[in-house]
Amino acid sequence: MLSLAARVALVACSLALDVFAVSIGVGMRGLNMTGRLRIGAAFATAEVGMNLLGAALGAAVGRMIGDTAGYFGFAALIGVGIYMLVEEIRQRESGLDLSRGWGLLLASLSISLDSLGVGFSIAYLGVPMAITLGAIALASILATTLGLAFGEALGGRAQHWAGLLGGVALIGTGVLFAVLKYTGHG
Repeated sequence: MLSLAARVALVACSLALDVFAVSIGVGMRGLNMTGRLRIGAAFATAEVGMNLLGAALGAAVGRMIGDTAGYFGFAALIGVGIYMLVEEIRQRESGLDLSRGWGLLLASLSISLDSLGVGFSIAYLGVPMAITLGAIALASILATTLGLAFGEALGGRAQHWAGLLGGVALIGTGVLFAVLKYTGHG
């Protein structure tokens, strides 16, 4: 059985991987401190906001369909992980500036779609919402900071691998939590 801290860390780190991947891409352009703060705040807000929206939707669905709602949430987590893998494989270079304006809004929404799926299943993970959201925000800020720094130093290859790893981590997280719930350890 996974401890509470391990569950929170697993969810937060899984979500932070796509933030890391996008931040590497943005960091390759080089940004000043204001730009870094703006991106960190936007990404963390999007991650936490989508988790809250997903949790509200998950609670509503949970009341309608009962105990099986957790499995739908875990399936959503797996689906989002698969989506991340497919998108990362098909990704094309874009001329859109992801560090401000519409580009930043689109980047924030794109990286937070997985948070919607996680939010849907968060009630069934057996973790306190406030602690989990705080950990997700912190992980998002750290991933943004590290991604921007690595983007400047490493270039485009690291972005691709971080995005793939994020998708695999979400799929693994969804499968693990579904198995734990099924076996009565979740």
